[in-house]
Amino acid sequence: MAKLAIENIATMNREVAIAWLDGEESYIGFEDLRKACPCATCQGEPDAMGRVVKPPVDYTARSFDLLRMEVVGGYAVSFSWADGHSTGIYSYQYLRSFS
Repeated sequence: MAKLAIENIATMNREVAIAWLDGEESYIGFEDLRKACPCATCQGEPDAMGRVVKPPVDYTARSFDLLRMEVVGGYAVSFSWADGHSTGIYSYQYLRSFS
């Protein structure tokens, strides 16, 4: 399998549109993207016994307003939301799984 790479990424109609270098395209709604944030605050993290402790996440209308996005290295994208959340780093493979 070839390494995933982004040719272009932009926002369009409350979606993130990704043109992949292999010719595929992904369209991910802001709300779906925010609710799938992979950070430990949103998805939880293992406790001392190895059980994943997932805290409740409270969303507001501002939680789904995307302020900016930034490519991280050659492998991921980070998103900053209007509610102040910006700790999730979405790997290209994770973003591609939304397709």
